[in-house]
Amino acid sequence: MSTTPEGTDRWEALDFAPPAADAPEPESSVLVEYQHDDQIAVVTLNRPHADNAITTEMGARLTEIVETIAVRTAVRVVVLTGAGERAFSVGSDLRQRRSMTKEDWLRQRQAFDRTLYTVRQLRKPLFAAVNGIAYGGGCELAQSCDFIIASENATFGQPEAMLGLSAGGGSPVFLPRLLGPGRALQMLMTGDPISAAEAHRLGMVNEVHDQDDLAAASARIAEKIASNSPTAVQAVKRAVQLGEGQPVEQAIAIMMDAHWRSAVHPDRIEGIGAFNEGRDPVFRDADY
Repeated sequence: MSTTPEGTDRWEALDFAPPAADAPEPESSVLVEYQHDDQIAVVTLNRPHADNAITTEMGARLTEIVETIAVRTAVRVVVLTGAGERAFSVGSDLRQRRSMTKEDWLRQRQAFDRTLYTVRQLRKPLFAAVNGIAYGGGCELAQSCDFIIASENATFGQPEAMLGLSAGGGSPVFLPRLLGPGRALQMLMTGDPISAAEAHRLGMVNEVHDQDDLAAASARIAEKIASNSPTAVQAVKRAVQLGEGQPVEQAIAIMMDAHWRSAVHPDRIEGIGAFNEGRDPVFRDADY
């Protein structure tokens, strides 16, 4: 890729400019709203003036919120999205990193690792509603969720190599599984983003919606999941996660363990009884 002396062309392809230094910070960098009798948690990355770039404080707040949701038995499903119309998240806040020492940077990296681990380990279903740019750690945060839906203007990219870094938030692991090794390596090596339509074609994104319809689509999916047995939903999530990459018979053993646990749960009696009686089931909150 050719560049001007100022490097303008190099960054124009990303449609990304650093946030203004004097932009006001919101009172909270991450918001959470509980909906549908507290069964749905909508978690919003809330620094729209900075394209929801993730600071050290923002990462810590996200970790805290996900850990709180993990032990709130009423919550059955989580939607993760970004505030504003332009971005889900552009990843780590490079303006904050500019003044960091090497030790500061490594400490932040450890904190971000904990955030991503906490997201990946959540037992409850968690999906990303990507509304715009998802780059770097923002793209990896979306990949750490169970699945992704996106707006038509969404773009996904891993520009770390353009900044002298090897991606370290999960994309070298997740992208080959989602896109295949060749396409993943092209994204990781070039830094070139892909559109929502391309991500959908390749299987990275489940659904693409008009930007104005994304929130409603997220709500429909979340409400459908929340209406099902939390115990069964969490069991099948665990079976998929633990079985992935395992030999077939080992994966089936993991699946059957989850199946038998659900078979002896009261939700199974309620679900089949509701079906036979022609009514909506009333499932219990998941047991811990």
